[in-house]
Amino acid sequence: MNKIIKIFTDGGARGNPGPAAIGVVIKDEKDNILKEYHEFVGKATNNQAEYRALIKGLELAKEFKPQKVICYLDSELIVKQMKQEYRVKDKNLQPLFIKAWNAALGLKNVSYHHIARDLNKEADKLLNLELDKHC
Repeated sequence: MNKIIKIFTDGGARGNPGPAAIGVVIKDEKDNILKEYHEFVGKATNNQAEYRALIKGLELAKEFKPQKVICYLDSELIVKQMKQEYRVKDKNLQPLFIKAWNAALGLKNVSYHHIARDLNKEADKLLNLELDKHC
């Protein structure tokens, strides 16, 4: 279908840990929005929510059968862990890392990029819509 897709994900919690939500925006190579997703994920830390957003983004990307997937996150920690530049020391993040890693295995040519928070406004807006409903 789409040769290249871009996934913008964001996860956040009010309180850390606290009520948490995720936002995902999937775009084609011309920045047309293909899909938006947001979900309340219960009590979690910011990093746990970031991982859950990435996992959902990777799962949703599969329906587009892309040749290349570019993931954009404003969490430098998650990006560095997915690139295997940092070890996953937090025992609560390890299962989420494994789930994200496995979700990426079903896709071709996946890359991870850290972006500034202001370049991730669409995904951030979606997660805050969800948090506003629950908090």
